[in-house]
Formats: sequence, structure tokens, C-alpha cells
Amino acid sequence: MPTVRPIPSSLTLRNNVPSNALDKLNSEATQEEGLTPDGKHAIDNIVNDLKLSQRMQYQFKNVQMKPPTRSKETRSVSEKSSPMAKALFGRVGDYFKASKRDATATKAPPATNGSAKKQHANKSSHVPPVPSNTAPNAPQPNGLFEHNSIAWHNNANSQVVGGSIEPFKALEPKAFIENGYQESSHGQTQHSQQVMNQAQFTAPYKEPQKVHQPSIPSVNQPAFTIEIPRAHINRDEYIAIGDVSEEPAKLSHKKDRQSLAGTLGPMEETLDQRQRAEGALKDLLRRASNINRALHAVSTMEPGFDHIVAMTTEQEPAITAEEHKKIYSAINKVILHRRFDKVPVDDLVQILRLSEASIRAASSLEMQVNHEWDEGSVAAWVEQLPGLDAGLRAARTAMQILTGGREDRQLYSESLIENSIKVFQKATEDVVAPLVELRNSGPTSSIFKLLVKNKKDIAMIFNSCQKLLAVFADLVGKVQLADMSLNTLEFVSSNLVFVDNAYYEKDSIVGVQKFDGIRTAAMDSLCQIFLTKPEQRHGILNEILTSLSKLPVTKQGSRQFKLAEGGNIQPVSALIMRLVQASSVSQGRDRNPLRQDMAQRSDMEADDEDELQAPQKPAANFTVNSEENGAQQPELAFDDLDAVLKPLEAGAFHSATMVINFLVQRAAVSTKTGDSPYRNLLDLCVEDFALCLSSQDWPAAELLLRCLMSQMNTLFEGEKTAAPAKSMALEVLGVLAATVSRLRSQVKKLSGNTDTSGTSDLSFFLSDLAAHCLDKTGRHGQVLAWTGPYRVVLEAIAKQSLQDAHKTGTTSFVTISWAGRLRNGYSNATDEHEDKEQELGRLAYRLRMMIQDQGWLASHFDFTLGTETDTKLSYAVTLLGLPLCEALDHMLNILLRSMTNDQVSIRNRSLKSISQVVETDPSILDGPLLVDRIIECANDASIQVRESALTLMGSCIQMRPRSEPDFAPEITKRISDTAPSVRRRALKLARDIYLRNKEAGLRSSIASEFLRRVSSEPEESVRDTARQMLEEVWFAPYYSMEDTPKFQAALADHTAVMIRTANGADKLETIFQTVLKAANPGPSGPFALCTKLVANLFDFINNPVSDDPNVPSGQDATSLLTTFAKSDPRLFTFEQVRLLKPLLASKDTNDADDLIAFRGILAILRNVLPQLSSVHVGFITELKTLLVPKVGKISTPAALDDLLSCLRVILDLLKDMQPAIALTRSVLMGLGKMAQVPNQQPSKKPAAARILEPSESKKFIVYTSLLGRLALHFDVESFQALKTDGENSSVSRTMVDRLAPFASQDQLVEVRKAAIGCLATVCQAWPRNYTLPKVWSLFQKAFMERNPELELVILSSFKEFLLTEEKRSEAASKISEGEKKKLTVMGGTSYDDVASATTQRFLPDITRISLSGHQNAFTALQVLGSINRQGLTHPKEVGVTLITLETSPHQVIARMAHKEHKALHEKHESTLEREYVKAIQAAYEYQRDVCQDTRGARLEPGEAKLHHLMDILKISKMKNRQRLFEKLSTLVQFDPFQFDATPDMPSQVDFTRFIMDNLAFIEYQTVGELQTIVRKLEQLVTSTGATVAQVIDSEVFNNRIEETYDDQGQDQLNQQLSGEGTETEVPQLPHSVEPARLRQLAAASVILLMIWGTRTYLRKLYGMGTSRSDSKAKALAKDQNRSPTKTQGVHSDRYWDEITPLPNSLQSRDDMIRKCKDLVELMSVDSEFKVADEDDMDMEDPGTPSPNEDGEDNEEGALGRKRKSNSATPSGRKKRARESSQPRKRGRPRKNPVAESSRATAGDSDEEWI
Repeated sequence: MPTVRPIPSSLTLRNNVPSNALDKLNSEATQEEGLTPDGKHAIDNIVNDLKLSQRMQYQFKNVQMKPPTRSKETRSVSEKSSPMAKALFGRVGDYFKASKRDATATKAPPATNGSAKKQHANKSSHVPPVPSNTAPNAPQPNGLFEHNSIAWHNNANSQVVGGSIEPFKALEPKAFIENGYQESSHGQTQHSQQVMNQAQFTAPYKEPQKVHQPSIPSVNQPAFTIEIPRAHINRDEYIAIGDVSEEPAKLSHKKDRQSLAGTLGPMEETLDQRQRAEGALKDLLRRASNINRALHAVSTMEPGFDHIVAMTTEQEPAITAEEHKKIYSAINKVILHRRFDKVPVDDLVQILRLSEASIRAASSLEMQVNHEWDEGSVAAWVEQLPGLDAGLRAARTAMQILTGGREDRQLYSESLIENSIKVFQKATEDVVAPLVELRNSGPTSSIFKLLVKNKKDIAMIFNSCQKLLAVFADLVGKVQLADMSLNTLEFVSSNLVFVDNAYYEKDSIVGVQKFDGIRTAAMDSLCQIFLTKPEQRHGILNEILTSLSKLPVTKQGSRQFKLAEGGNIQPVSALIMRLVQASSVSQGRDRNPLRQDMAQRSDMEADDEDELQAPQKPAANFTVNSEENGAQQPELAFDDLDAVLKPLEAGAFHSATMVINFLVQRAAVSTKTGDSPYRNLLDLCVEDFALCLSSQDWPAAELLLRCLMSQMNTLFEGEKTAAPAKSMALEVLGVLAATVSRLRSQVKKLSGNTDTSGTSDLSFFLSDLAAHCLDKTGRHGQVLAWTGPYRVVLEAIAKQSLQDAHKTGTTSFVTISWAGRLRNGYSNATDEHEDKEQELGRLAYRLRMMIQDQGWLASHFDFTLGTETDTKLSYAVTLLGLPLCEALDHMLNILLRSMTNDQVSIRNRSLKSISQVVETDPSILDGPLLVDRIIECANDASIQVRESALTLMGSCIQMRPRSEPDFAPEITKRISDTAPSVRRRALKLARDIYLRNKEAGLRSSIASEFLRRVSSEPEESVRDTARQMLEEVWFAPYYSMEDTPKFQAALADHTAVMIRTANGADKLETIFQTVLKAANPGPSGPFALCTKLVANLFDFINNPVSDDPNVPSGQDATSLLTTFAKSDPRLFTFEQVRLLKPLLASKDTNDADDLIAFRGILAILRNVLPQLSSVHVGFITELKTLLVPKVGKISTPAALDDLLSCLRVILDLLKDMQPAIALTRSVLMGLGKMAQVPNQQPSKKPAAARILEPSESKKFIVYTSLLGRLALHFDVESFQALKTDGENSSVSRTMVDRLAPFASQDQLVEVRKAAIGCLATVCQAWPRNYTLPKVWSLFQKAFMERNPELELVILSSFKEFLLTEEKRSEAASKISEGEKKKLTVMGGTSYDDVASATTQRFLPDITRISLSGHQNAFTALQVLGSINRQGLTHPKEVGVTLITLETSPHQVIARMAHKEHKALHEKHESTLEREYVKAIQAAYEYQRDVCQDTRGARLEPGEAKLHHLMDILKISKMKNRQRLFEKLSTLVQFDPFQFDATPDMPSQVDFTRFIMDNLAFIEYQTVGELQTIVRKLEQLVTSTGATVAQVIDSEVFNNRIEETYDDQGQDQLNQQLSGEGTETEVPQLPHSVEPARLRQLAAASVILLMIWGTRTYLRKLYGMGTSRSDSKAKALAKDQNRSPTKTQGVHSDRYWDEITPLPNSLQSRDDMIRKCKDLVELMSVDSEFKVADEDDMDMEDPGTPSPNEDGEDNEEGALGRKRKSNSATPSGRKKRARESSQPRKRGRPRKNPVAESSRATAGDSDEEWI
């Protein structure tokens, strides 16, 4: 068996410290001052390396040896050591001692370093090996020699492996296992450890056979052999058992008695206590002596001591500021070294007396800052800063003395403490807070620039305040302060928290960090007060919460508290979490005798014991007083734990609930854009708490979020919860669910990073436990185990406690969380395992002790802490079992259910919340339910919901790419959505899908939608987006031309997709032209790519038509080539054009498919041939020879147009027009022959044409079609051979003469249509012919006949002519001045007179056709648009028509009319303004007569029919819009006794509904115009409604003074009118009413109810309150120019449902009576109809004139009064006295508020549209 060379048993100090550094340290140690901080740090590092937890542990075999004899003479180890070694020995002292061994164990000599102990390896890698000496019955070998002999025998007859021993290397610490101690000396903990480790498995052990000892090989052999026995393992005898990791109990070690009884603190372990303490004490006494000498010297006027003591302004001696700095440091050192009780009390009293003088002097200074100061005033103010600083330093010195723990009563002066707090308050309120709030810009910029020059002096005050406040925080915890002082300190600290600090350094005088330090100290002080004064906790929290409105609501400016883990939160959020955590600290009996003594004195002075005692009195006695008792009596142990735990849990929960209730209650009634900041503050706080959830420093975040979750769940499930509050609840629940999902993702990440090669047992255990917690598969016992994750978290917090005193609350909060879960688990446990109950009882006792005394755990147990990752994972595991994380499924279910809610805002909010969760945990998309719900929301009726659904789809695809196939079809479908915002969003998502997918079908469908948007999109922004998206998917990816097979294949596939997509697409030419504008002639760029695409397209032109959509046909390829030719002919080469000739010759023009290809080739040739060189004349001649014979063979007009246009290009290139002249002559001769009467002699004068026979009509149609296109495509006037009357004759006039006889009404319909069509085409090409009487008379006859076919032909001719004139006019505006002189009219064209004359002649017919609603309306509108753009008529002649057509249900017509109206309005606003009322009336008639829909709005997509008009009026002034609304209100005014109500739908009722619908659905731009229309509607109801109601009351219900009837009839009528009884009952009238009169009054009632319902809806929709005296209406009236804000939860469908049945109530007598009753009920409330009182005037004008101030009587107020009658009202109520019945006194009229108890009327319910 090989042996290993031992290493030295110990290392010298010089081995750990470099020699030069050691010599330096030795020299420092011999000096009187002692070691420097660097030397102390070096010793600390050595001691840290020597600690047991940091040393490598070895396991050695127990060998029975005789203990060595010990010399009787013992010498100190440090006798002959160096000074540094002595210091180190003094530092470690008794740290290393002999370990106690079990009494039954055999004593063995200490093992030498390097002798490793061999163990049996555990099969499981997750379970640490169990040392053999801890196993119950592990075999203990008697000697090493016997063990080696057995091993030698076992190795016989084995396989031999050769090897050599490598040189000695440094031992790897990871190769050894640390040996832990057992916690219990009585075996109880060891027994419990055996119970907890029952699931561990060990390898089977076989008893070795005794054999003879073989010879041992020589150790000098260069090689050795390792013989491995052959294994005979039958795998069938074993089963696979999953690894179960148990909590590593060996990490926790119970301290021995000496450690528990020791009194050495941390300072004694790190310093030479006696030497340091004595030195600090001497230094303080020396300084006190110097102060006494200086005081005597000052009194005797002796010089030389001014630097120690100086006279104040009040001639009192006081210590200087610099000396205070030194004396404070000296006092602090003495207190830390526990020698403060050795300081003479007289010296301390003297220091306090001198300090109080400085404090009084500082308090008398005037330090307030004035913004109007000049430079001299600032200089004088700065001179006083040293005096204030001296007072602050004096206060700090005095308060430090008080915190030293002295029991001398003469030291503690309440006046001194009070004055110190006052000077601190003065410094903060006069200096710190005002200077912090100054900014470099705005009204305070001047004083800011003056003060910033003295930054250094001002920063001195900030530093002193921060240090003094830190001492105050310490003082509060150690000294019982008076209530006055404590309240003042609390008030000042609270104000400092809410000071608005600058965000940028340039906006702060002393720097942002300076005040942040003060604010942190203020938070520390508040927390300390909160901790020590439980009776004031409610008040402190309430003061903080009521001050939240002072906070900034922007995320950037509010989050100035930096977290240790990174990130920023609000300071108030950190403060709230600290206070909640402090609520969990146990308030046991005060162990500070000083605090007890001062409390007793305050008792005697205040005679109020209740205020001085803590509210939580600890129990005097507990039943369980040891771990053994806890194990024996677990139930009693848990009873004791529960007694301590309950009040702490209640306190923390009460504080958290108080905070959450305050925020939620105020946020639920406010908005993010409103004046109240609480809605935004709630979001900020939620985000802050969520950010801190995963940090063990802020455990209160989980409790706050848990309470918030409960509140949000209650809000959402509440039946009476308003929609905005539900939306807020969903938003918060979404944030909470996302936070929990993010936490679970972090746990997965942390647990998945476990590396088996170097991970500790704790990491393995936590990783396995986290996996079970995520899967919710139990293992809760391990979470709560003594060495489980809670213990790891507490130890990590305790490790940080030296740096952060506020970890006290954190430790207590985590402990009570642990204890609470343990108690609940024990109460609900069903397993009665005795050993488990004993361990739980022991754990309950420990937790109770930890709660009562936070130092108990550190004083009784040691713990080997793992890595920072272990700590994070441990805390995350503890969170997974808390209610917030366990409620994740519940929150997700709420979000899923909300996606199908009836309210739009709820559905929209749920989608956004789901998006937050998906971003943190995409695995929720794996189920089909969520995907289906998202797709369902994408088809929602609401635009917002659809847009949110698309956004969520994009997030889902990004986070979960495999969900793309589910969402891609729906996204493609949404490209054609009705809402522009949805289309725009869908375009961008589809672009991403296109680029990620290679499937041709999906790409083609997406590109087709892009093309459709480009061609038919009404919104310019969406159209531009579609064009950009198409360029990004079709061109941008291929700009980098690569000559690789892969790129060529990709480009070929892309070409096939383009062919498949571009078939039949419009506007593709425009897209290509846009792309080619930035053409790059180089090897890359758009032009090079398009050239390559054209070349690829020629490879497909011969492909036949295939059923496979992935195989492009030649016809489609030709169509795409045509588009490229129109875009840029330079893309084609002559070689490519030559390929088209044989293809052109092979096409049969009689075949429909070939004709399409034939036309495409003609279009290519027409565009490309002009670019070819003149050397290709032969090829062009061949094309002429090929095309000329085909002219007579094509009968299709469109194909004939293409052929003749191509032939015109060819003939122009050849400069040979003879074929065209011959064709024209032939056609004219043919027409002449057809017109000639048989046997009639030819004559030069035109004669009436004969009536053609039906057999001749086809030939005539062919002639006219050819003649018209010849006149259109060729310059026929240059055909001299066709001029019969010489050079002055006109060929086009000859054509007109030939065609005119065939356009008479006597001809056949098809002949006449062809003749007029040809005439229109000739006139279009040669416009002078429009002015010929024979032509315009024929057109007039066609319009008079109202023949749609003939009208379309003529209108098309007008359109093309006018569009051509527009282009000529635009071109004329760009030519030079010299060329303009050639024009017949300066600045015009030669056909302006023709256009004007034609317009004036046919404008009424064009307008009539555009308003007719049939298929020619759009063409007529296009003609009107061209007329409008050219200014050929007066604006008002087309303006009314355009406004009317804006209401068309056909979107194409409405959008074009809107475009033309907008252009007209921008030029002639004042002219059109006078026509708007007329246009609105015309729009109503258009809707009534043509559209057959008189509703003024469309419920889907929820817009007014006049919305285009209102959209154009946005560019006008607010006064113009207000005037329009006033005119609209006049349109609905009516005489209730004169209008005709006999039709089924009275016109006045119908028109009123049209106007009211528009007013309800219009988007108002300003508050002023909104209030204008509301006020006018109220005045209309007030004036007309009072009269109508009085007439109804007297005539219908017969309520007259002179006419009465029996009481029974009156009671019955009153009961019926008041709504009592069944719903179907109607009032029984006492006498008959004429039906016509009843119908007239009912119609008037319906009109007034519709007006009032619209008014009420507008008030609710825009948050104007329910009456004019409402405070909301007054608030809106203050700023009439701002945009109104809609109230969430008020929906238009409710308004629609209420207004719709009102006109239908005229169908029956009972319904008419009910409407009359409703109006009477409405008018019976006086306070709603006082128009002229002061509240109403406040809404309109800033001032409130008296009734006669303007010289006008207040008639409207009189009309609003209730009619006088002694009879009962129809509702049966008694009349109440009028508030304004007394005569009004002179002066300003008083306000008359509306009583809150006024009964809501029909149509005026607050919840009507919510």
C-alpha cells in the first residue's frame, strides 16, 4: 500500500507574511502607539486563515497509541517570540484548544498533517459522506498494520495497473471534507440527525477474511502496482432509486461552554484591548485637561488657547468646532473600548456645559435663505455658517456623551437634548431643505448661481447634519427622551425624507449624494423611533402616508435610494419596508439600565406609567426553558412560541395593511393623468416592492405585496367596483404575477447552475429542494429544518449586521416568518412520528429564543455559511412557500377570465398584464387555453383590445418562437383591420414573421397583404409603413449580392414568391419606383438587385400554367416584368427584349390567357423600346410588321389600347405614320358608308344618319372603338392626308361629324352608347370639341335621360380631361417665364376656357350623380375633386357636396370627400364656415334619402358621421368651433305646438336624433367647446322643457287648479305616475286627450329627453359631474383650452341603447303617455334648471356679472322655475320650498348648491353608462 510524504505539521509566521513586511510590522509592534491599521489588517487575515472553518480538515484512522508524556515544566509559547508573533498570540489567545472527545471514545494522539483517513464513498453524489466515527455501528479497525495486511490480501490475484508516483503537489482543499462537530453533547441532536438521514444509502460492506501478512515492497521502487479485483455485479439485483438530498446538518455547530460563558466581544478578539483602551482613556483625559486649562486661560485673558476654547457672540466660553471634532473622536474611542465609566464625571459635565453654549449661539443665528438676495447678502449669510457648524458639532459631542451608557444623572439634561434637536431642526429647515430644492433653472436660478460659489462651506453644514442625525438615531435607542424632543426629531426626520432632491448634479448646490446621506440618516432615525416607541407607530406611519402627495411621480426623479444588489427605489418605499420589518421586533424587557432609570424618572415627572411601558410585555415565565424540554414537550414548546409570535405577526401585518389600504383607497379613485398622484405612486411602490422581493434585506416586500394582492383581488371580484378600479386591480395583479414568475425563473436559473465538480453539499441540497418547491412536490419539512434555507438566510443577514444596524428588523422578520410557517405546519401535521416531533419541539424552542433575543443564535451556535449564490437560492426557496408565490395560479386565472370580460378596459388591461407574465415566464403559453384566448381577443370589437392582443402576440413569438404558427395567420389577417393603429402594428409583426420563415405560402400571403395596404390604404401613415415593410422584406435582405450557390437559390426562391404575390397587385409600380430612386449603379444596391430579379424573371416567362402554387407561371412572370418595365426601363437589356418577339408572335389574341400575356409583353415593349439604341431599327421594324396586322383582330378595348400605344412608340421610333393614317382613313370611310342612306348621293355636308340595323351594330362598335383610340394615342391633327378642306380643317372635327348622327336617341342603345363613348374619347383627346354645340347638347340629353351607362361614359371623359389639365397646369407652373409667354393665358393652359365652360354647364348634373349613391357616384366625386383643385367654381358650390359625401357609408367616397374638403377648408375657411349649417342639413337629407339611415353615428367603430368635418375643424380656432356648436343647438330648436308630428317618424324627432348622435360621438378638442354645447343643450331643455311639461301636466294629466276629482282617482294616478305597481301599467287618464295632441306632446317630450340624455352622457363621459354646480364642472371651467379627458368605464353602447327606443315610443298610446310622464319627472327637479345662477356663469366666463349688469333681464332663470300649481305633482311628492323664493339682495349673488339628496331622474343616473 503506497504512502504519502507528510508535510510539515505547522508553518511559521514568516511563511504567511513576506519578510520585509514582517520586519516592518515587528518595528510597529514595539512602538507605543501600537500597530497601524495595515498591521491590524494583516493579523486579521492570518487569524482568519487559522480559523477552523477556513482550514482544511482531514479524516485520520484511529490508531491506539500511548499518549505522550507531558513535561512538568510548561513555558509560554510567546516567551521567545517576535513582537509581531506576540501580537498574533495575544490575538488568537485561547482560540485553539484541545477538542473535547466523547468519554466512551478511545483517546488518540493528534494526527499529523498530511495523514488522510480512508472512507467508504457514498453512492449518491448529492449526499455528503458520513464519517465512520459518527456511524452507529461502524467497524473500527484495531490497528493500521492489520488493516493494511487485509487490504494486501484482498489485492492478491487482481489485475495489475502500472504507474509511478508523481512529485509532491500542494493539496487541493476541495479534495478533503470538513469535519463538523455534533451540536448536542447528550446525543439528542446526533439521534435526530440519524432520523433525518434515513434516506441515505451506503455501499454494501463485505467482511474481509483474515490472511497472513505478505511482505511489504520497498518504498524505494520507482514504480508500484495497483491491483483492481474483477467485479462480478449482477445489475438485475439492483433497482434505480432517486437521490434524496437531506439538509447538511454538519454546517451547524453548537458552541462549547467556555465559548458560551466567555465575555470577550468582537473588539477584544481583534485588538490589544488593554493597551488600546488605556491609550484612548489617557487621550480623552488629556484633552479634557486641556479644555479646563483653556477655559481658565480665556477667563484670565491668557493667549494661546483660542484654538480650544473661544468666546461666543454672547460672551460665553465654548469649545471650538475643530476641537469638537477631536474630542468627539476621543469620546467615541473610549466608549468603544468600554472605558467610558473611568472618565471623571466633572470633565464630562464641563464638556456638556461648553457644548451647550455653542448650541445656544447657533440657535440665535438668522439662517433663512431669501431668493431675492444679492451677492453681498449671500456673503454675509455664508459668514454665519461656521457658527452654525460649531453648534451642530457641539450637539453631536454632547449627544455622544449621552449615548456612552453612564448612569450619572447630572449628565442627562432634557434642556440640552431639546436644544440640540432644535439647532438641528434650524439647520435643516433654514439651510438644508431650502438649498436642496433650489434649481439651476427657473425662478431660483439667480440665487442658485450665487450660492453654488460657496459649495464647500455649505457642504460642511450638510456633513455635520448627517453625522448629528446618526448620533440622534443611536441616542433614541439608548436614552428615554422626552415626548417633546422625540416628536420634534420625528417631525424633522419625516420632513427630510420628503424633500425633493435634484436628479442631476448640475441642479444641486452641494451634490446629489450629500443630501441622500442626510435622507438615509433621517430614515434611520425614524426607524429607531418606530422601534423603540411602539405606541407611536401608528402616528408615524400615518404621517408618512399623508405626506406621500409631496413626492414626485416620475420614475426618474423619485427613485434615489440605491439598493445593495443594484437598482434604485423610492426612499419612501425603503422606509415603509423598514418600518414594517421593525414592527416585527420583539419588545422585551429593556436591558439598558440607563434607559430604565430615565424611564422611571419620566414616570415620576409625567405620572403616566402607561406611556412609558412598551405595549408588548413579555411573558414572565415560559413552560419550556431548554431544548430538552422542547423535545420532550413539543406542544408546550409551540404554545410558548405562539404566545411570543402572535403579537409580532399582528404588528407587522397591521403596518403593512395600513400602508396598502391607504394607497389602494386613494389610487382607486384617481387616474394616472389626473391631479391626484396616488395612482402613479401606487405603481411606483408596487414596482419598488417587486424589485426588492428577491432580496433578503427586504423581507417585508413579500408581506406588502401579499396584502396588495388581497386588496386587488377584493377590488376585482367586487360587484360594485367601478371599471377604472378593476382595471387598476388587473394591472397590479399582472405586475405581481410577473414578479412571482420572474422569481421562479431566477430559482430555476440558480438551481440549474449547480456544478457537480466543485459544489458544496449545501448547494446540492438547495438545488434539489428548489426543484421540489417549483414542482410543488412537498419537502416542506426541509425548508423549515434547522440547517435549511431559513438558517442560511439568517446567518447571511447576521454576517451583514456589523455594517447595517437596521438588519435587526430584517432578522426579526425572517425569524417570525420561519416560526409562523413552522407553527402552521405543526398544527396541520398528521404524521405523529415521535422523533420528528422531538426535533420540531427543539426547533420551536430555538426560534422562540431567537425572537426574544437576536443575539441568542450567534452566542449558542456556529454556522458554516456557503456562497452568495447559496444565500440567494435559500431566500428564494423560502419565498416560494409563502402565500404570494403560492397564489400565482389564482392570479393567472383572474387574468385569463378577464380576457372575456364584458368591459373593454378590463379586456385590454388583462392582455397587457398577461404580456408582463409572458415576458418573465413564457412556459405559460404551452397550454392551448391562453393561445385561444389571445386569438379571440385579436378579433374583439374594440380597437384597443385588438391592438393589445397583437402586441401580446409579438411578445409571445419573441419569447416562445414555437408559438409563431399559432399566431401568424391571425397577425396576417389583422393587416386588413378597420383600425389604422392595428394595421400598423400588424404590418410590423408580419414583417418579422416573413423574415424568420422560409415557407413560400406564408411569405406570399404576408406580401399580398402588404401590397393590398399600399394600393388601398386610406391612411397615409399606414400606407407608408406598408411600403416600407415591403421594401424591407423584398429588397433589403438581398442588397448584398453574393456569388454563391446558396444566395442564388435563395434569390430564385424569392423571385418565385414575388411572382406568386404580384399577380393582380396594384401600386406595385409605385413601390418599385420608390425603391429605385436611390439606385446604385454599383454591384450592390436596389438597382443591381432589380436587374438580377428581371434576369431571373425571364427564366419563368415560358412556364405553363400549373396547379401547384409554388411553381410560377409565365403569365405571372410577364406581369411582374411589366411592373419592372414601368418602374425603370433601364433594368432590361436588348438581349432580354429580343426574347419577347417570338413569345409575342406565339400568342393567340382570341385566347383569354394568351391575351393577358400579350398585353403584358406590349407594355414591356412600350416602356423599354424608347431606351434602346437606334442601331436596333431592324428589330423594331420586325415588331411593326408583327403588330400592325393584329390591330383589326383585337376587339377588347383595353387590349386595343395597349396595342395602339405600343404601335405609336414603334412608329415614332421609325418615323413612319402611314400605318396609322391608313387605319384612320379606313375607319372614317367605313363610318361614312354606314351613315349614308342607300341610293343617296355623297355630299360634303353632314346629313342625318340612317338608323342602323342590329346586324350592323357590332361592326359600328368595332369602328368606334378603333377610331376613339386612334384619336387618343395618335396626333391625328398632323395627318395631313386626312384633311379634306385644306390645312385649316380639323381631323378631330371630322371624327365628331361622322359620329354625331349615330348619337341620336333614334339609334339603337348599343349604337348610341358606342357613338357617345367615341365622341367623349375624341373630345378627351382634343378638348376643343367639348365646346361644340352638337357635342354638349348630346351630353345634356344623356344627363337628362339619367342613363347610368351614358353618364359613366361622359363622366369618365370629363375626369380624364380634367386630370390631364391638372397635370398641364402643374407642369406650366414649373416652366420658365419665357415659355409662359407662349401660352394663350398668362399662367394657364390652352384649355382653361374649355374646362371652365364644361364645369359650369354640367356641374349640377355632376353633383346630382355624386349624391345619388349608385355606382357612378365615385366617378362624379373624382370629377368634383378635380374641379375643386383647379378652382373652376366657387368654393361653396362644391363645399356642401363634399361635406355631405363625407358621411357616406362607402369609405372610398368618404375619404376622398374628406381629402378634398380639407384642401378647400385650408384655402377658404371663412367662406365655408357660413355653409356648415347648410351642409349638416344636407348631410341629414343624404343619410335619410340615399343611405336610409338617419342615426348620426355608427356604433362600430364608434364614431360620429360628421367626424370628418370635426377632424378638419381641428385646424380652426376654438371660437370657430364653439360658434358651430351653438348653431347646431339652434338647429334642434322647435316650436312644440307648431311642428308636424303626424308621420310615423316626425322629421323634427329624426333630425334631432341625428344631431344628438353626432354630438355624443364627436371627439372634442377643448374643454371650452365641450362646455359650450353642454350649456346650450341645458338651456334648450330649460326653456322649451318647462313649457312642454306644464302643458302636459295640465292637458294630459289634468293637474289644474280649478279642476279636481275624487281622492281615489288622484291617488291612483299619483301611484301610477310614481312608478309603483307593475311595469306594464300606464297612467289612466281622467279624461280623453286628442290623439294628435298627445302625439305632438309625446314627440316634443322625446326630443327633449334625447337632448337631456345627450347632455348627461357628455357630462359623465368627460367627468363634468352630474350638474352644473358640481365641483368637477367648476374645475374643468378653469382651463378651457386644454383637451378634455374621458372617464374610464363610460361606454357609448349604453347611450346608444337608451336613445334608440325613444323615437319608437310614438307607436302606441301607452308609450306616448310614459314619455310625457318622464319629461314631467325630469322637469320636477328645480336645481337642475337654474341657468342664470352663479355656478353656471363660472363655467362660461371668468367673471360673474349680476343679472342687470349687461342691461339684459335674466329670462332664462325665470324659465327654469317650476310652474305654480296647488295640485299634486305627477310623482306624488310634496313640493318643497324653493331656496331662492326670497327676493335676492343687492350685491354679488350667492351660490346655490344642489342638494346631494336630489333624486336622479330617468336618463340622469350615474351608473347608466358605466
